[in-house]
Amino acid sequence: MKLPDEVGVMTLPNVTLFPQALLPLYIFEPRYRRMLADSLVSHRLFAVAMNRSQAERESPEPVAGLGLVRVSVEHQDGTSHLILQGLTRVKLAKATRYKPYRLHPIQAVETPPCAGAAEDRLLDRVRELLDARLKCGAPLPVPFLPQAQDAHLPPNSAKEVFAFLNSISDPEKAADMVSCAVLSSARERQKILETPDVATRLKCLIRFLQRDVREARETNDE
Repeated sequence: MKLPDEVGVMTLPNVTLFPQALLPLYIFEPRYRRMLADSLVSHRLFAVAMNRSQAERESPEPVAGLGLVRVSVEHQDGTSHLILQGLTRVKLAKATRYKPYRLHPIQAVETPPCAGAAEDRLLDRVRELLDARLKCGAPLPVPFLPQAQDAHLPPNSAKEVFAFLNSISDPEKAADMVSCAVLSSARERQKILETPDVATRLKCLIRFLQRDVREARETNDE
């Protein structure tokens, strides 16, 4: 898919949009209502960027997620509910416009070729940690999956989520989806988003998961 030279940017606290992830949004601010309307009559794309930590003004992180509006429902009051599907990581250049909404030139962040065996070994370790995380009862930060296939499981149950994550065989997709579904820290998710190399992404994820498992076990032992 050929990307436009520039797109509207929505800046949100503690939100990351990973490739292939689905992000539900409620659009109510006038500037973002205008941005959505413009995107729907053109390429249906806009970027979601996390606001820089401790920034006094709106200041998007330089790496954001570019998303495609899959579904948009406008309400009588002009607000909208939509589903944004992540397409790719993008670097944001300096804004060319700030009103009525931010417009930034973008450049896709390319993923370096994977070596294969090394990433597969790292993914095996991620699966081990996911299993340990499930067994020690560490909570999921956000709902991730639609209705459970097993009628005896509640929607978005931990067992259902982890079964789905364990089924992902592609190391790059797994790194992103596990980070999206499991990491509660917005800054940690942003670090994964900003990391092009898949092996480095997985190593960061492993470090974060190891800490989560250790903390959950310590809590259980109290």
